[in-house]
Amino acid sequence: MDYGIVLFTSDRGISPAAAARAAEAAGFATFYVPEHTHIPVKRESPHPRTGDASLPDDRYSRTLDPWVALATAAAVTSRIRLSTAVALPVESDPITLAKTIASLDHLSGGRVTLGAGFGWNVDELTDHGVPGNRRRTVLREYLEAMRALWTEEEAAYDGEFVSFGPSWAWPKPAQRHIPVLLGAGPTEKTFRWIARHADGWITTPADTDLDGNVARLHGIWREEGREGRPLICALGERPDPQRLAHLDSLGVTETIFGLPDRAPDEVEAWISRLAAKLSLDETAVHRVSS
Repeated sequence: MDYGIVLFTSDRGISPAAAARAAEAAGFATFYVPEHTHIPVKRESPHPRTGDASLPDDRYSRTLDPWVALATAAAVTSRIRLSTAVALPVESDPITLAKTIASLDHLSGGRVTLGAGFGWNVDELTDHGVPGNRRRTVLREYLEAMRALWTEEEAAYDGEFVSFGPSWAWPKPAQRHIPVLLGAGPTEKTFRWIARHADGWITTPADTDLDGNVARLHGIWREEGREGRPLICALGERPDPQRLAHLDSLGVTETIFGLPDRAPDEVEAWISRLAAKLSLDETAVHRVSS
């Protein structure tokens, strides 16, 4: 099981480049950042944690662009994977976003993973012209269209929300296949979506029944005819050796730890302390993906 770090980026505190460099030096496998283009002041969408229009953290409205943030991280690292937890692809133009992600993967030597979400903030999606009740369909079409641009010499796509004729688009990603993870609640509908359109699942901090949910996802994965096992990234766990060993035994492939909102030197020291705690767990394999 790998260990990852997620930085809730903002225009204060440690920079993504500094955090990613420290995480790579400490031996973490993946560096994650989130995405929100904006937060409408008046909203009907309740936040999943607060249950109303209030936000648990003001960084929701201060979030850096994830792909710019990961590009700065790529420039100062060489091994750590670069991912989002989570990005909101449907809030971008799919052709432009495909170009951005392919360029980052090309320049980073094939280190990109796309962690995507449907988007809990329907008001935010509405401002981007995305119907809230069709967001699953829109995301599916975006992924299908982007994969065509990433893999085909002359790519084309004809969908309800994305449509373009035969086109050339380079660079292609360095990876033959960019992994896609879906960050969403553990419902049967979500797990079916993952098994049909993605490579794995990012849990939410509210997901406590990982034993049952991991087993259910594995079952649905097999029912949908997928080979192997899905990637499963557990978000919001603590560095408890017994708990981590249990997650590893379940089939969790990575545990993601969130960085505190503190001064840069404090965050770097926190990363070092966390790495030291994780190295005490002899049942987990702690490596950096190459």
